[in-house]
Amino acid sequence: MTGFIEYLATALFALAVIHTFSVPVFARLANKGGPNAGMWHLLSEVEAVFGVWAAVLVACMVLFTGVGNAVAYVDAANFTEPAFVFAIMVVAASRPIIELVDILVKGVARLLPMRRELAMYFTILSIVPLAGSFITEPAAMTLAALLLRDTYFRRSEQVGFKYLTIGVLFVNVSIGGVLTAYAAPPVLMVAATFGWDTAYMATHFGWRAAVAVFISAAGLTLVCRKYLLEGTIGPVESTDRRPPVPPIFMAIHVAFLVAIVLAAHHISIFMGLLLLFVGFAHAYSRHQNPLLIREGLMVGFFLAGLVVLGGLQKWWLQDLLGGLSPTVLYWGAMVLTAVTDNAALTYLGSLVDGTSETWRYMLVAGAVTGGGLTVIANAPNPAGFTILKGCFPDGAISPLKLLGAALPPTLVAAVMFLI
Repeated sequence: MTGFIEYLATALFALAVIHTFSVPVFARLANKGGPNAGMWHLLSEVEAVFGVWAAVLVACMVLFTGVGNAVAYVDAANFTEPAFVFAIMVVAASRPIIELVDILVKGVARLLPMRRELAMYFTILSIVPLAGSFITEPAAMTLAALLLRDTYFRRSEQVGFKYLTIGVLFVNVSIGGVLTAYAAPPVLMVAATFGWDTAYMATHFGWRAAVAVFISAAGLTLVCRKYLLEGTIGPVESTDRRPPVPPIFMAIHVAFLVAIVLAAHHISIFMGLLLLFVGFAHAYSRHQNPLLIREGLMVGFFLAGLVVLGGLQKWWLQDLLGGLSPTVLYWGAMVLTAVTDNAALTYLGSLVDGTSETWRYMLVAGAVTGGGLTVIANAPNPAGFTILKGCFPDGAISPLKLLGAALPPTLVAAVMFLI
């Protein structure tokens, strides 16, 4: 029977969603200064939203159910995914990894039958998101966002171009991780339960996702072709004049990245590897940029808050999903993903008994298709949001403008997954 705490958690979850869409308002208030500017700045940090409201929920649980029950609930929550996203973001954003990926992207771009300015942009929005199927979606999002920030987003103008770009990026990362059974959080949550392996994912989801990724990236490249060729929106050459990172350091960082990916289910192992990596990075700081420790912690805080708040939404989400036909479920999952984490959505769907293979396909396809609509829709989105938000006016990305920019590539993906 649903109790008071479940209703309260849902109300707080709704307030957190509303807060997420209101961050540009708080950002403008913070930029005006005044005695409360610090509080407005905190409320404008989208990464803090769900953590703050999760803290309110825990405080209410302490008040109404006692300290023991509140502590037991938090202890029972699974924070492996937030910790993993933090770890992979710190390693993937290191200078040796970024330089290696930049070399690979430029190499792929040279092979494409188009101008370099177009090829680079197209590759970042297509090949890098698809690489998320092998290095995990959070790593792909981190790498693509850093490449875009450093080459295309340095100019203060062309805000519309930036929104169109992140709309395609978020959607392509969400669907680009379904070529394998371990890289996309919403797939990882159900692969074992549904009996899906990498061969199944590649033949049922992967080729459709790849086609959608290339269509959306090519379409946006074509739309922006004139401005890309004129140089008004990039790319911007790097101002870093330091010597290139030696290949041995690139190899060591790749080894750390691969080891953390392989240990993704074991928080003690990959956090130990992260601490070892941080020590190594500081020992050879001349080959590093500042590590994204703060940014990674904020993203982890956001996802941890989502885990705490989302853990008490089962009472309405599971019944809702179980009562839908496959077609309605597909579109419903796409919409629900915009206001809930798609991994939580697929997990709750996997608990419904007696579902058909078609129903399961529609659940996961809808969840990954809608994963680019909002910052909370897919676990890697906060990483991209954190890296790129400083390139937008007031240091904030409008959730409504992101939603509008993500709709065209979302519809492309929706059509492909229905074929």
